[in-house]
Amino acid sequence: MNATQILEKLVSFPVLGGESNLTIIHWIKEYIESYGVECVMVPHSTEAKASLHCRIGPAVDGGIILSGHTDVVPVAGQDWDTDPWVLTDKGDGKLYARGSCDMKGFLACVLAVLPEMVKANLSKPIYFAFSYDEEIGCLAAPELVQAINDFYDEQPAYAIIGEPSLMQPMIGQKGIVIYETIVNGSAGHSSRIKQEVSAIHESARLVLWLEDKMNKLVEAGHIDDRFHPPHTSIHCGMLSGGIAPNVIADKARFTWDVRVIPKDVAADILYDFEIYCRESEDQLRSVFPGFKIDTIEIHPDVPPLDTEENADIVGFTQKVAENPTWDTVSYAAEAGQFAEGGYQAIICGPGSIEQAHRANEFIAKSELEKGVVMIQNIVKELSE
Repeated sequence: MNATQILEKLVSFPVLGGESNLTIIHWIKEYIESYGVECVMVPHSTEAKASLHCRIGPAVDGGIILSGHTDVVPVAGQDWDTDPWVLTDKGDGKLYARGSCDMKGFLACVLAVLPEMVKANLSKPIYFAFSYDEEIGCLAAPELVQAINDFYDEQPAYAIIGEPSLMQPMIGQKGIVIYETIVNGSAGHSSRIKQEVSAIHESARLVLWLEDKMNKLVEAGHIDDRFHPPHTSIHCGMLSGGIAPNVIADKARFTWDVRVIPKDVAADILYDFEIYCRESEDQLRSVFPGFKIDTIEIHPDVPPLDTEENADIVGFTQKVAENPTWDTVSYAAEAGQFAEGGYQAIICGPGSIEQAHRANEFIAKSELEKGVVMIQNIVKELSE
């Protein structure tokens, strides 16, 4: 099967983040094992989903991991021109389907070159590492990385995470964590705004504090010009509360995210925020003793990626991708987690992130071809 045929099969599995991925992961497992390669499953605690890893080639140090995720984002509410679960060729040089770009295109390239891998006289091994639930927080990658470290006696050297980058090596990514803050105030008639504590008003002050914190980090020189924007971003995307315009809101909540550059730590920002919240509680409990602010983490902390420009993986990826440049991305991915696991990590894959998560997602046929060439070049580089 070529990459397009494999991609056609992969996009037919409508596996969303958070759902069981057993249909697609079992198909991939059977495909790989049909070439005599043993796969190892890393099941979720519920056994409703699983990651997969395998090795092609000798059990020696210095191999490379090719990593991708099997889940995609929803299509509900999006205006698609074609069936999102059917790979569609309109004759315009593009292949349309959910996940065609993000990131089943990369998986298809890897699997399409598997027959060449097993026939090659590899001097260093190639590993596959395919995860689940990347789209809802990169949830499976830490366990998958640990499983690889525990299972193999040898030590892989590199990890290429094939997120869509137009085949440009990406040496850095921002980390991300998402919080929800719940504010408990006091209800009352809106004319008594000075005698009560409005949860909405206090939430608004907290949101403005977060924006001010972001600006102060910039003013303090927390800048990394490799990223766009070149600083940690703090953003509130959802705020709700209240029951009527003339009723002081006793409950409100807002959700906010922190996307950190490698030099910043999200936990430090949360620590400062919590100090401010405690100060606000102390001031306003004289008005309403039950005033309280609670913040919970609803999206686990995904670490940033910060690979040195002169790291071996950078030159290697530039060579096999046939792209001498490098850049960084502001979205979160599993690359930082592989780096934390002990591998030189980088992002490089076919397709453009501009097409991800939107209606009529597509991957250009030329990108799919470039992805296959990169994997073929990896086989050549690791062959004796």
